Amino acid sequence: MSLQDQLLKAGLVTKHDAKKANKAKHRALKAGKSVVNEAKADAAQKRVEQAERDRQLNAQRKAEAEKKALQAQIRQLITLNAQPRDKGDLAYNFSDNGTITKVYVTEALQQALINGQLAITKLDDQYHLIPAGVAEKVAQRDASAIILLNDKASDMPDEDDPYADYQIPDDLMW
Repeated sequence: MSLQDQLLKAGLVTKHDAKKANKAKHRALKAGKSVVNEAKADAAQKRVEQAERDRQLNAQRKAEAEKKALQAQIRQLITLNAQPRDKGDLAYNFSDNGTITKVYVTEALQQALINGQLAITKLDDQYHLIPAGVAEKVAQRDASAIILLNDKASDMPDEDDPYADYQIPDDLMW
């Protein structure tokens, strides 16, 4: 049963209105004009818009999933490679976002930090000491996770250093 028949049966249109609509449609087809079904056009437009929204939402979800995966990799690298600090008695000062912070380390850990063999990272508001090689892997994923990574120290002074003749005492603490 067509829509026209249903409307006639419900009493919403008369036979005269139905014939008039059929004639108008027939004339439009005969004149070469295409009859546009507005409902179909609206539905097609809505499908296109919905597909675009779905693509954008999927891209956003994928980016969030990749970000979570990177954070999980960073967390795993830091937790598996963190060096134990074992109640060090030396305070090692460093800058974390403009504030001077200290961690207590042993003498061996302090030398490793100074020489660039260890790096300081921050995970869940706690500082961890990790090897420099692991720190470079973490920095590739997120450079903001590395708080301090000194360059490999070279014992050779610069040629034009005016204080090259003066040795720094080993016990100097400031």
